[in-house]
Amino acid sequence: MRLISWNVNGIRACMKKGFADYFAALNADFFCLQETKAQREQVGLDLPGYYQYWNSAEKKGYSGTAVFTKHEPMQVIYGVGVPELDLEGRLTTLEYPNCYVATCYTPNAQDGLKRIDHRMAWEDAFRAFLLALDAKKPVIVCGDLNVAHREIDLKNPGPNRGNAGFSDEERGKFSQLLASGFTDTFRYRNPDLAGAYTWWSYRANARVNNAGWRIDYFLVSDRLRDAIALTPIYHDVFGSDHCPVGLELEVSL
Repeated sequence: MRLISWNVNGIRACMKKGFADYFAALNADFFCLQETKAQREQVGLDLPGYYQYWNSAEKKGYSGTAVFTKHEPMQVIYGVGVPELDLEGRLTTLEYPNCYVATCYTPNAQDGLKRIDHRMAWEDAFRAFLLALDAKKPVIVCGDLNVAHREIDLKNPGPNRGNAGFSDEERGKFSQLLASGFTDTFRYRNPDLAGAYTWWSYRANARVNNAGWRIDYFLVSDRLRDAIALTPIYHDVFGSDHCPVGLELEVSL
């Protein structure tokens, strides 16, 4: 089973930059998007053979997630179940007989960590939601989780210590999530691989110089570790300031 996750930084903009070609070439069972910045009716995306599930923010042109899949789910769950946290379309979860598949766009703590309290509330609710699912059946969750977990996960850890995406608070919550029973699939397969990034600033030729951050993930319930086959990062795919990441998993739905 092949899964792809991509923060498209606006699906309408990405469609003008080759999205359809990338989508066809990757030929995934699940294609999960973050930061769609659109309502479904604003896009009109025709994807034969795929079911489409959109969770858009109440605020138009902001945030949002979507999942395009070849496999019709038993049910779809939108959000974490906390009304004040579910206004921005940040989580879409599909249930299947043997697992859950979810995609998440974690809130950014913003400059000066001015939204850190909201971020921490989201982290706790998100972890509780995943643990409730995991108690029933294994979970596969992907997305832009807006944190570089370890120093190996960004080019310049020193100057960025304490900044949004590399604060002690955010890194600690990610560690807590992993410790509760989840595996970072890429790092599990590539424990010491440096220079593997998924997001680059548009400033200062960051992508050309590979001065990036790894903030896009696939996590799985620990009991799926042995099913992890491949964890590609598609760094040569453009169309956004993020590149797609993948997971090939030897499981049945």
